[in-house]
Order: sequence, then structure tokens, then C-alpha cells
Amino acid sequence: MTWLFPRFLASVLAMAAGGLLGYWTGGPIRASLLGALIGGAIGVGIIALLDTVRGYRLIHWLAGSQEGAAPRDTGFWGEIGYRVERSIRNRERGAEQERLRLEQFISAMEASPNGILLLDERDQITWCNSVAADHFGLDPKRDRQQPVTNLVRSPGFVAALQLERTQEPVVMPDLHGRGTLSIVIRTYGEGLRLVISHDITQRERADAMRRDFVANVSHEIRTPLTVLAGFIETMGNLPLTEPERRRVLTLMGQQTQRMQTLVADLLTLAQLEGSPRPASDRWVPLAKLFAQAQADAAGLSMGRHQFKFPEQCPAQVAGNEAEFLSAITNVVNNAVRYTPEGGAITVSWRVREDGSGEVAVADTGIGIDREHIPRLTERFYRVDGSRSRDTGGTGLGLSIVKHVVQRHGGELEVRSEVGKGSRFILILPPARVRAGRSDPGTPQINAPERSAA
Repeated sequence: MTWLFPRFLASVLAMAAGGLLGYWTGGPIRASLLGALIGGAIGVGIIALLDTVRGYRLIHWLAGSQEGAAPRDTGFWGEIGYRVERSIRNRERGAEQERLRLEQFISAMEASPNGILLLDERDQITWCNSVAADHFGLDPKRDRQQPVTNLVRSPGFVAALQLERTQEPVVMPDLHGRGTLSIVIRTYGEGLRLVISHDITQRERADAMRRDFVANVSHEIRTPLTVLAGFIETMGNLPLTEPERRRVLTLMGQQTQRMQTLVADLLTLAQLEGSPRPASDRWVPLAKLFAQAQADAAGLSMGRHQFKFPEQCPAQVAGNEAEFLSAITNVVNNAVRYTPEGGAITVSWRVREDGSGEVAVADTGIGIDREHIPRLTERFYRVDGSRSRDTGGTGLGLSIVKHVVQRHGGELEVRSEVGKGSRFILILPPARVRAGRSDPGTPQINAPERSAA
């Protein structure tokens, strides 16, 4: 209130000065009292005129953009201008802070891995992030203020919107038919709706794979167990001759070996998935791996195939020797199983231009349809289930190969054509490849070409 007393004093002084001046000027014409009144009124009028000018300047500033400073007058209007300007600046700062918070909130919703869709009380779209636009096939700008039911016509979604409250999520395919969405609808405010969509394609696929895995393991183990139980009952209830007994024992041993192989492969997969990545400073000679894989494949082939392995291979690879051997052996043995008698199996090694290494196993077998190739490394996936069981496979070999190669930073490529054979390529990164002998103390075991007709 510091402006009140000076303003009152200025008004009194102006009125007094004007009245005194009017009194003096009215004396000669004997109208001193009238002159004093007129002079006082003129003094007050001058103060009022000055106030009008100052008020106009403040009003003019308020009518504009208020970007500059308010008029810096003294007294009453200066105090009003200062307070109004401070209030405006405080509100501008508050509005800017709220704008920044809103931008951050919108950015957070935009960065959400879930789709977020805001609907008004008439189910018209007020805002959606890019994930929701992709899930529902919307345009975030063009489709605003459009009824969502005109754009998303899934019966389950429309039915959920018609309910006052939904507790369970709605599961529906996405617009492109490439996956599955889980949608949750919540009400907030005065009839407003929040729609959250989540892509559960991978989870659904993982659940399906887990169910298939359990079912396949149960089936694979139940079959030999049923055979063993039948043979045991036969041996206990029927008198068998010595040749019959030996045949039954042989079949029981085969079924037992089948279960042991299956359990061993399952344990290998569990170990691969649960153990850390192999070290990159333990070097394994490829010649040793090829020699062991060739011996194993020759035993499985029993002279029915022709084999060709690298005659000289001084290269080394870094990693786990047992895992490398398992991967190469699985690929070579698969080639043996699916190549008819008299076919050829070729194993080769080369260093690519970028320094990566390539182990390739080619056969002249029955080949694989293109539609099956992407799923070959799935557990228990078989192109021909009956043939796989006849050949003794567990359906886990290529899954093991994929895990081994990926754990060493590489990848598995499959090329095949029905009736013309297949080619499986294990690619290892340059950091895990030595093109030649770098450690004279490491023995190199050659794998000469072996042919069995």
C-alpha cells in the first residue's frame, strides 16, 4: 500500500495548488472563491488526466502480446502494472512447465511397448500412440475424432466396448493377421476409455512350443517304454527259445538306447541354454573334429554311403570342443539318415573374405521342401515323422546345432531342394577362426578321404 499515501498527497497538493492559484487570479475580479473552486477542479482534473494516460498505456500493453515489460510508471498505475506483469509471467511459467510435463507424458506413452488408445464418451479416438496405430491399423492424425468401432471391427473388441466394465482382456488377431493382441479396456473420468493393447504373439508361440515339447517328450518316451513293457511281459509269461530270447533282448536294447539318446539330447539342450557363452581363447583343431565326426558317421552308415572330408585342415576354431563336435556330428549324421544308399556326403571347410569360417555338409539325399526349412531347428519338428523314427532320430539334433552355433556367435544356414539333396552351413565369426596352424604344440589330425560303397 506504499502507493496510497503519495497518491492521496499528490491529489491534495494539486487541488490546493489549483485552488490557491484560482483564488489569486479571481481576486482582481472579486471572484476569489469561484476561482479557488475552479482552480482546485483543474488541479484534480490534471491528476485524473495523468491517471487516464497511465491507465491507457497499461490497457494498451495488456491488449497486446505482453511480450515486453509493462509500463514502468510510478504510483498507483506503476504498482498495478508490476503486479499484473508478475502474475502473467508466473502463469506463463506455470503453463510452460505444464506443457513440458504433458510433452514428457506423451513421449512416455509413445515410447511404451504397449499400444495406448484414448477414447471419449462417444468412443471417438482422441489420441493414440504409434504402437496402437500399428496394432489397429490407424492413422494417429487422420483418424482422430473418428468412432473406433468404424475402424476396428473385431466382434470381440466391439462387444467389450459395449460393456460398462471389463475385467478380462480381449484376445484378438492383429489387423495384419501376423500375430495375436491382448486388449484391456478401462474407464476413467466422465465416461472416457483407456484401451491398452499388448502383442502376445511370442508368448502364445512360446506356450504352444512348450505344450508341443511336453507332448512330444511324453510321446517319444512312452513309445519305447511301451515296447519294453510288452517284451518284459512276453519274457515273463511265454517260454521262448534261445534265438527268440536273443531277438527280444536285442529289440529291448534298441529301445533302451533310443531313450538314452533322447534323454542325452534333452540334457545337452538344457546345458546349452543354461550355461555361459564359451570362451574365445580355447582353440580346437578342426581336423580332430572332422576325424571324430567321420568315424561316427561311418559307423552309422555301415558302408552304405560315400564320404568326403577335407584331406588337410590346419584351421582352428575357438570355443567348446564338445559342443563343436556335437554340432558337426549331428549335421553329418542327419545327412547319413536322409541320404539313400549309395549317396554321397561331402564335408568342406573354407575361410570367407570377411574372415569368418564355414563348415558345410552337403548330401545327395531326398532334400527338403522350402516351406519346412524355417522350422527345421524347432525341437521335435520333423518333415516326415514316421521316416525320422525309422532312421533313429530324436528330432533334437538340428536344435542342438543351432544353439551351439549361436552360442559361439555364428549362424546356421540351410539350403535344400527336393530330390537334389541338402547343404547345411555352420558359419563362425572371424574372432573364433584361425585359418592356419598358429600353435606348433597343438597336434593336427588329418581326416583322409574315406569311401564306402
